[in-house]
Amino acid sequence: MSFIDGIHDFPKITKHFILLFVITLAAGYFTGFKFIKRTTELSPSGIEQNYNGNESDEDAEKMLFKKSEGEILTTIHTHILSFSLIFFCLGLVLLTVPMNAKLKSFLLLEPFISIIFTFGGIWMLWKDVAWFKYIVMISGMLLTISFTFSVLMIIKALFFGKSKNSTTS
Repeated sequence: MSFIDGIHDFPKITKHFILLFVITLAAGYFTGFKFIKRTTELSPSGIEQNYNGNESDEDAEKMLFKKSEGEILTTIHTHILSFSLIFFCLGLVLLTVPMNAKLKSFLLLEPFISIIFTFGGIWMLWKDVAWFKYIVMISGMLLTISFTFSVLMIIKALFFGKSKNSTTS
C-alpha cells in the first residue's frame, strides 16, 4: 500500500479517527465562519468596519472603534499560526485521497497563499489601505472553498473509496 492515495486501504480505526478529526475541524472552522458573518456581514464595508471602526458614520446602529495595534497583531498572529496548522493537518490527510493531481495540488497549496493574502490584507486594511478589503474578502472565500472541498473529498474517499485489500477495511 502506498501512503499517497491510500486512504481507502487504511484500517477501520484509522478511518474513524480521520472522519472524527475532519468533522471536528469542520465544526470549528464553520463556527469561526459564523462569527465572521456576524461581525462583518460578509461585505467589504463590514470587513473594513470590523478592523477600522465606524466612528465617522453617524447613522451606524452600533459604534465600532479601530482595533489597537496589539489587537490586530494578536488576531493576525494567532490566525496565521492556527490556519497553517489546520491546513497542514488537512493536507496530510488529503495526500492520501485519490483525485486529479492538479486539483490535489490546488487544494494543498492554495490555502497557504490565501492565509498570507487574507491576514496580510487585514494588516494592510488596518494600515488604511482600504482597497485591501476586497483582497481579504476574495482570499477568505478561496480559503473557505478550499477547506470545504477538501473536507468533502476526504469524507467521500472514506465512505466511497475502493479498497484494494478488503481485509484491512
